[in-house]
Amino acid sequence: MNTIVSSSNLNVNNSDIDVNNTDIYDRRESAVRSYCRSFPVVFTTAEGSYLVDGHENRYLDFFAGAGALNYGHSNPRMKQALLDYIQADGLIHGLDLHTAAKSAFLNTLETLVLAPRQLDYRVQFTGPTGANAVEAALKVARNATGRSTVYSFMGGYHGHSLGGLAATANREHRAAAGVSLHDVVFLPFPFGQMEHIDTIAYLRALLTDTHSGAEVPAAIIVETIQAEGGICIAPDQWLRDLRAVCDEFAIVLIIDDIQTGCGRTGTFFSFERAGIVPDIVTLSKSLSGYGLPMSAVLLRPELDVWKPAEHTGTFRGNQLAFVTATEAIKLFHDEQFETRTAALGQQAERGLTEMVCALDDRIDIRGIGLMWGIDLSRIDPTGAFAKAVSQQCFADHLIIERVGRNDTVLKMLPPLTITPEDLDDGIMRIAGAVKRCLDALDD
Repeated sequence: MNTIVSSSNLNVNNSDIDVNNTDIYDRRESAVRSYCRSFPVVFTTAEGSYLVDGHENRYLDFFAGAGALNYGHSNPRMKQALLDYIQADGLIHGLDLHTAAKSAFLNTLETLVLAPRQLDYRVQFTGPTGANAVEAALKVARNATGRSTVYSFMGGYHGHSLGGLAATANREHRAAAGVSLHDVVFLPFPFGQMEHIDTIAYLRALLTDTHSGAEVPAAIIVETIQAEGGICIAPDQWLRDLRAVCDEFAIVLIIDDIQTGCGRTGTFFSFERAGIVPDIVTLSKSLSGYGLPMSAVLLRPELDVWKPAEHTGTFRGNQLAFVTATEAIKLFHDEQFETRTAALGQQAERGLTEMVCALDDRIDIRGIGLMWGIDLSRIDPTGAFAKAVSQQCFADHLIIERVGRNDTVLKMLPPLTITPEDLDDGIMRIAGAVKRCLDALDD
């Protein structure tokens, strides 16, 4: 059982403010806000797998900060390291200066992550968002190869800054750019309508046919599991074949591991299951382990063609994130999260199969580790049914997001630290919500 600090003890620095009053958001916050529309309460505290609102209601979290909280809320090991560092007046803002916190992180990354996997990467710290890591990866690939085109995939998501948005497939997201998005060619991803298309043969034809109208790209960017695309899993052999094509044509292979990395699928990097080594890897979200903003680009040394300050940012050296990221890597290693996540993933698959899929043979599930999608598109391709299920889950104090085409897939991202009991509890709440919504369809 998680112990939650009462929100009544939370110091908000102004006793005259009613934190549960949401009028201020309508008056002052931009209309761009999104998640708060799906989960319209004021959250005050959080610990482990639970969020607590201003009325002391506890919500089981199957969202985990969109994948930024792999180790749960207020992880005690990281919290203590953070408190110790602050208490000792550790440097808070450091740009890209050499600091003790950065040194500890780099040495820990090298010792516990890179060296055991025989990976030789330089580490570039970018601005604190995953989108900025994608921007840097695309820029350096273009600079290193002298080419401008990038290949991406249908269903892919790589952020909302212009470079990443150009490589993002979602039309709704792209429409908000305000300018034309160019220099990206989209390829079929082996899922859904494209599942039976031989993407690798098509790609090879583009690259070898002198009349294809396509140029050899600087890079190919891909998610091993398309998270926002609907938990669409790239087959291992497909990833190996993609790696081989990139080798053959001297194309930089970029794996966007922002949501799927840092242990989410069991292994530290999601691409390990395929036995490939990307040229560039983008990391963010759970890299800091504690929800603190941090992102990084891992790149082969020969691709590190940057001149000093060619890609910069005031907050590319988040010292507090370095502190918690160091502890996150140690925690992943010390507590054998690969084994733990694999076991919980098997439990999740069993529970979803027995409790959710059993309700209706039109429900599909797919996932790896603790990243699972509950596909409701065959019940209702418009997304209305999935929305109703998500809303019912929230009414039952479970937070779960919707993704995929028309948001027809429930994306299950519990913290990797979740207990088996809480995992089963959450799946039972999903099953209950699905059943109520199915019954409503029959009425």
